Amino acid sequence: MSIPRIVVGLSGGVDSSVAALLLVEQGFEVHGVFMKNWEDSYETGYCSAAEDLEDARSVCETLGIPLHQVNFTADYQERVFSYFLAEYRSGRTPNPDTLCNTEIKFKAFLDHARRLGADRIATGHYARNPFRDGRCHLLKGCDAGKDQSYFLYGLDQTQLASTSFPVGELSKQEVRARAAAAGFVTHAKKDSTGICFIGERPFRDFLSRYLPAQPGPIRSTDGELLGEHGGLAFHTIGQRQGLGIGGRRNGSGEPWYVAGKDMAQNALLVVQGRDHPALFHRRLRASQPHWIAGVAPEPPLPCQAKIRYRQADQPCCLEAVDASGLRVRFERPQRAITPGQAVVFYRGDECLGGGIVDSAYD
Repeated sequence: MSIPRIVVGLSGGVDSSVAALLLVEQGFEVHGVFMKNWEDSYETGYCSAAEDLEDARSVCETLGIPLHQVNFTADYQERVFSYFLAEYRSGRTPNPDTLCNTEIKFKAFLDHARRLGADRIATGHYARNPFRDGRCHLLKGCDAGKDQSYFLYGLDQTQLASTSFPVGELSKQEVRARAAAAGFVTHAKKDSTGICFIGERPFRDFLSRYLPAQPGPIRSTDGELLGEHGGLAFHTIGQRQGLGIGGRRNGSGEPWYVAGKDMAQNALLVVQGRDHPALFHRRLRASQPHWIAGVAPEPPLPCQAKIRYRQADQPCCLEAVDASGLRVRFERPQRAITPGQAVVFYRGDECLGGGIVDSAYD
């Protein structure tokens, strides 16, 4: 019987490095693949692809496994970045990491790995995908502070069945310790917090290169003109910083926060106070529903949900589900429900699926 070949997506970070290490220790034939997904001839200093490639190469040399390189720049531009820009143009705030996973890491990469003869792929995500009851389940990673199931809710049964998450049972501390013991150059490397594959950079400057500024009024929800914004795309619900109206201390004297966008008037709507009622809603509508099991649950369904990464699970009820979308009611009003972001559903540690927030209401 031949030894199964597993192709690991190596990002040059510590998590994927240890994923490869664990698979080698388990006796698999392991290959590494470094994906290049972003090219920018106009700026340097923000995307660390060259450094990441060298770190991935060092890890493979330490493990004695081959490293392949592949360029998915065209796929990323077509499948992820075009959507990213379209969402911002429409006044929404997208989360490209979820689409990057479904379209690049678990589709384009999976297809490439199969061409390399892979039986499975593996990544450094903090998640688990046991097979039981006739299907794959997506579970949170054991390290609650690093769990990445939120970003993986869009995976289907074929993708999950073809993937291993070797570090899903470990804590970040354990991962770093394993990397240090193996002598990896990545053992103390800082976690990336930038846009998927694009890197860390001044976000407004980056976005303004693709979306021309369209200045408009900043108004209170009562209609008072307070200032001017540089473009609705540069602001998101719940935002405090960067409004340029910090000196206006009406009424309570509290800071201003973005509460909404009037696209027809190109107006940014703001309120005073972090806990202003206009920032809180008990219900939301979402579109593009996706369910890990492959079939929609039967509503009403008591469960938990996150409307942003790292948010604590919020008790809710999935009130309605159909092909066009879903409706959710939370037990407690949620602050800054943001169109374009993912709402992801759980029952305990299991991720059920999710959708893209369209609107919030009471």
